Amino acid sequence: MKIVIGYPPLDSAKGVPLLTQNRQFQYFNKPTYIYPMVPASAASNLAAHGHEVVWLDGIAEKWTFARWLDALRAAQPDLLLLETKCPVIRQHWQIARQLRECLPTMLQVWVGDHVTYLPHETFDNAPIDAIITGGDYDFLIVELAAHLTSGAPLPPGILFPAGHARLRADNARQETTPGGRAVCTTGPAQLKHKLDDLPLIDRDLTHWQLYAYENGNYKYTPGTYVYSGRDCWWNKCTFCVWDHTLNPPGTYRSFSPERAFAEIKHIVDHYPVKEIFDDAGSIRAGKWLRTFCELMIASGYNKKVVLGCNMRFDSADEELYRLMRKANFRFLLYGLESGNQATLDRIQKGLTPAQIEEGARMCKAAGLAPHVTVMLGYPWETLDDAKNTIAFAKKLFKKGYIDTLQATICIPYPGTPLHRECKEHGWLMTEEYEDYDMRRPVMKTCLTDAQIMGFTQELYKSFLSPAFILRKVLGVRSWQDVRFLFMAGTRVLGHLLDFKPKQKQCGCAEHGQQSKSAR
Repeated sequence: MKIVIGYPPLDSAKGVPLLTQNRQFQYFNKPTYIYPMVPASAASNLAAHGHEVVWLDGIAEKWTFARWLDALRAAQPDLLLLETKCPVIRQHWQIARQLRECLPTMLQVWVGDHVTYLPHETFDNAPIDAIITGGDYDFLIVELAAHLTSGAPLPPGILFPAGHARLRADNARQETTPGGRAVCTTGPAQLKHKLDDLPLIDRDLTHWQLYAYENGNYKYTPGTYVYSGRDCWWNKCTFCVWDHTLNPPGTYRSFSPERAFAEIKHIVDHYPVKEIFDDAGSIRAGKWLRTFCELMIASGYNKKVVLGCNMRFDSADEELYRLMRKANFRFLLYGLESGNQATLDRIQKGLTPAQIEEGARMCKAAGLAPHVTVMLGYPWETLDDAKNTIAFAKKLFKKGYIDTLQATICIPYPGTPLHRECKEHGWLMTEEYEDYDMRRPVMKTCLTDAQIMGFTQELYKSFLSPAFILRKVLGVRSWQDVRFLFMAGTRVLGHLLDFKPKQKQCGCAEHGQQSKSAR
């Protein structure tokens, strides 16, 4: 089969849609392109099984929709695999209708966290052929292609319209959508695949260069991503849509440390990559991480490439951090989320502010560069709670425990425990999907929208202290350091624009007014 894996451009005055490899969707004023790991794995797995694969990421290519559509027509694929997400799904429904008219025989197969949780909704609104649910669609798309080409059985995790001309399954159960459409399902996705069975990602096939430069996680470019686990071994945070749809609790798996190292070695041996970021929700700690670091050091590949990863504050001690530094880890990304214990408990973060501070201290003491993500706009938090989070972040900067920070507005995606809690308590100000793009709060709080946006901007400004700036200037050792500081500064300015109170947006009439207290 000829299969296109693609992202159609989404024309918006809000900026560049951060759709690929992204748990929390956002439009960015400063373009950022993240290598979509599972779609890239799907492309590589399909190619390894003899299928012809075309990669068409119109967003990262910076194409117009017309140009992307021309490229799709020229490819004349049998099937298009498209990843979607809550804030852009209505645009994708419209695109699906347009594609059905332009390419009526092309099968449209959708994946992603939103359609995993609400597949019936999309069958009611778009003329697509199948939805693959769960986070292992790089395995399941191969089985779907085998069904189409040779009649192999369909695996669990696939839904398709009843009476479909090319899809059928003896074990399928028929369901009816809210719109009255008959849909067949092969049951819940079985997330039991061994990740080591996947082929190494074909980075030429998946145009890795598109994602190698415009990404704030890299100090050294070109850079690229790997994905050592699905998705986070903690697997509990109530706001994380991937941990409750694509890879729900109890399904976490990782590559073996030997296989993870083999991918790093393959990248370094075949591509001019200078930095690699592992985007597993949290890198597997303990013996796994120790073994991986020892492989990097013993092989000498720690001298060939710089590494980064997502991590939890409670997952390493001083010895392991020092070993990571020796293995040439540089950038460690942590979810701080809040400086308030009550909020950390409520979102099931499993941390205390003291653990956060101590973890950051140990990381920095080992010579690593800790980066933290912080969220504002929780329905139960007061003005003093928000100020406390900002004060906590500023304290970490002042002590020199963290290097950089990312501030966001908490968004309760459908499928998360947080969204269910919002529905139970009447906290949602809007259920229009387009409003879930982080351009404004969507949950009721005792703060005004302007206060939340202003506090988010203040978080970005929190590290602009004379002491912090002096440390950075004194830390300059090369032209690369100067370049990185300039790039980081432009990204901070971009993020300040991302959270300006007056943004391009539409929807909820309550916005701009003070929200009713959610307590």
